[in-house]
Amino acid sequence: MEKRKIPNSDLEVSTICLGTMTFGTPVGEHDAIKLTHWAVDNGINFIDTANMYEGYARSAGSSGGVAEEIVGKALSGRRDKVILATKLGNKVGPEPEDDGTSPAAIRKQLDISLNRLATDYIDIYYLHKPDAHTSMVDILCTLNEAIEAGKIRYYGVSNYSAEQFSELLKVADENSLPRPIIHQPAYSLLSRGIEKELLPLCKREQIAAAPYQILQGGLLTGKYQRGQELPSNSRKAEMNGWVWDLTDEIFSQLEQIEVDARSKGRTMLQHTILETLGKPAVVSLVMGVKRINQLEALINFSNYLE
Repeated sequence: MEKRKIPNSDLEVSTICLGTMTFGTPVGEHDAIKLTHWAVDNGINFIDTANMYEGYARSAGSSGGVAEEIVGKALSGRRDKVILATKLGNKVGPEPEDDGTSPAAIRKQLDISLNRLATDYIDIYYLHKPDAHTSMVDILCTLNEAIEAGKIRYYGVSNYSAEQFSELLKVADENSLPRPIIHQPAYSLLSRGIEKELLPLCKREQIAAAPYQILQGGLLTGKYQRGQELPSNSRKAEMNGWVWDLTDEIFSQLEQIEVDARSKGRTMLQHTILETLGKPAVVSLVMGVKRINQLEALINFSNYLE
């Protein structure tokens, strides 16, 4: 499948990135490994996880680690075929260094992630969210330390606003520290806030974007229809709190997107993938799936970017 270069790096990533937030539950270890193998064998070379991921079993502050351990097993003998990303920043335990991105947290969580992932290095290490309690200089100095030690190759951020991201870039430049190469923001055709400032900032500064929540919890697949029962295997039916309420306003927006898709001869899912891949700075879409046929459809759609 198509690969796109991440600026200011030697990384080329597939336009679909395999997201692993649901590894553990509802995607059990056996199926998750099978899914990962199929993805790698069919051209996906970008895999995204996080130290907190443990599927639907996740609760505030729980220890996470499940997805990383599964990915580590799945990549045995295949590590050199993928660009592997993980994250830290959310609370994963009772100790101070189990939360946030302080130097102590980075050092501790990075080593734990490396062990779970059964690898000597991580290609992209994300700051999962801003940390108001730690100076950016301290954060970036510690990431630079990890780069120099060979534990990470590059770093990125997730869930930073345009203002927060601009400040981080300024701190990096003023202190002659490495810049991030990628931003992972939430984005969908139902939630376009980053189009105004963040994506233009990424394009201007030559920083890649790899958005997540592209399908907005499945709302943009076309499976939800006004007045119909929820599909039994949908995320809304399985994990109601992870998906927006299906209000009249949401259905009206979905119906308009479906009209737009049909005007271009596309399904809603195809339209969502192609429109998002066409946004400025976007190199890859982080997509979580439960079955191989879902992943196959995403690969097929992404190959027809106009």
